[in-house]
Amino acid sequence: MWIIWALIIGLLAGFIARALVPGPDPMGVLGTLVLGLVGSLVGGFLGWLLFGRDASDGALQLSGIIGSIIGAVIALLIFRAVTRGRTGTPRSV
Repeated sequence: MWIIWALIIGLLAGFIARALVPGPDPMGVLGTLVLGLVGSLVGGFLGWLLFGRDASDGALQLSGIIGSIIGAVIALLIFRAVTRGRTGTPRSV
C-alpha cells in the first residue's frame, strides 16, 4: 500500500513543482511522476542531512511532503539546466 502513496505523493509533488517553476516543460504524466519521485528522494536526503530525520520518524509527514516539493523543484531546475538548448532537431554542420 505504501507504494501507491509514494506514487500519489510523487505525482502531486511533480505537479506542484511544475506549477511553481515558470516556463515550458514538455513532459507528460509519467515525466511528472518521475520528477516527483526524484524530488522525494532529494527532499528526503536533504531532510535527513539537515535535520537528522528519517522514515522511522513516520513515513507520511507534512514536512516530508513539503520536502518532496522542494526536492522536485530542485530536480526540475537541474533538468532544465542539463537539457537547455536541446530542441530534438539535428544540427547542421
